Amino acid sequence: MGMGKKILMVVTSHRQLGDKETGIWLSEFAEPYDLFKAEGYDITVASIAGGRAPVDPRSIDAEKAQKWRDAIAALEATVPVEQVSSEGYDAIFLPGGHGTMFDLPGNARLQSLIREFYESGRVVAAVCHGPAGLVGVTLASGEPLVKGRRVTSFTDEEERAVGLDGVMPFLLETRLRELGADFVAADKWANHVETDGRLVTGQNPQSGESAARKVVELLAQPVR
Repeated sequence: MGMGKKILMVVTSHRQLGDKETGIWLSEFAEPYDLFKAEGYDITVASIAGGRAPVDPRSIDAEKAQKWRDAIAALEATVPVEQVSSEGYDAIFLPGGHGTMFDLPGNARLQSLIREFYESGRVVAAVCHGPAGLVGVTLASGEPLVKGRRVTSFTDEEERAVGLDGVMPFLLETRLRELGADFVAADKWANHVETDGRLVTGQNPQSGESAARKVVELLAQPVR
């Protein structure tokens, strides 16, 4: 089981998309959260602003709400990311949701945390729009973290399919490619995860649990 493993999950605090509510895509948080809990991991949930984190209403599944009650409760009082240190954690996990596109890319504290995790050989994972948190991360070498690394995310095709390509601040697949990532896209809505060393990325909501399982697999291996 977890053997004292600690996971930092960082979620968006952005709640508006034009005249609509947005935020976290619930399954991308809840499925990994429940899996990590089942493994016995100690989980800290942080958000950009702290406090109650917004959930995209479109992602709330009434049938699963009871099953996900512990995960939902964990979003009620998140820790501000500015107050979080990477010390003692084994992995950082960034769930998606359209809110992430607005407040993850420009947050200097989050970028610093991700760099610390990555350069110390710990696991960095993100799913769907969560990789938006990777786009501003520059390593000590001066290179973007994603440059030359195999990654995936919510694709431009998927963004167009949900009709939100025109209201996003940028298209995530396009931006990752511009930063030099070796971007790998599967078919729309396919369960698809890419792993490059200890960097794990999932394509869409269908990939959240699989990305979390890959994190569990990596954490069972000795750190090199």
